[in-house]
Amino acid sequence: MRTLVERGFDVVAVATNRPSCAAVAFARERGIPVAELSQKAFDSAEHRDIAMRDFFFERTVELVVDAGYDRIHTQPFLDAFEDRILNVHPSLLPEYAGGLDAIEQALAGGAKRTGATVHLVTAELDAGPILLQEAVPILDDDTVETLRQRVHEAEYRILPQGIRLMEARLAGSSSIR
Repeated sequence: MRTLVERGFDVVAVATNRPSCAAVAFARERGIPVAELSQKAFDSAEHRDIAMRDFFFERTVELVVDAGYDRIHTQPFLDAFEDRILNVHPSLLPEYAGGLDAIEQALAGGAKRTGATVHLVTAELDAGPILLQEAVPILDDDTVETLRQRVHEAEYRILPQGIRLMEARLAGSSSIR
């Protein structure tokens, strides 16, 4: 999120399921409204997503960027922001979809490359239309930490590009909320 703000993106709201993350502290320093949506505070994922949807609606959010958000959205949220939710995933989808350990899977599987993907979020996990990808070679001496750092660098490069693509797409749409 810091990268997006520093690159001039208008971040109008932040929702998190991890209130202690660095993005929350940064958002508060910048005066960006924050919703803390720990699953423990809700009796279902759907109720959590309805609260997040309403929080975003109140702040006229037009595009949702799931950078670091590690929960699966339920249908009410997907319907509210249809074709307006971006995710960045640490692999070259469809490889290593559906999990939080894509980098570990790539290393354990002996892959020669992995990468980062920016895609639209749909009801099917990590299966929405791909907007951008960047390959990252896996080096012989890579550890999970060294590879994760290079994949994050690729994510930082392509996520802003993906947002710009979506901004252009939404500017031509009459259904922006």
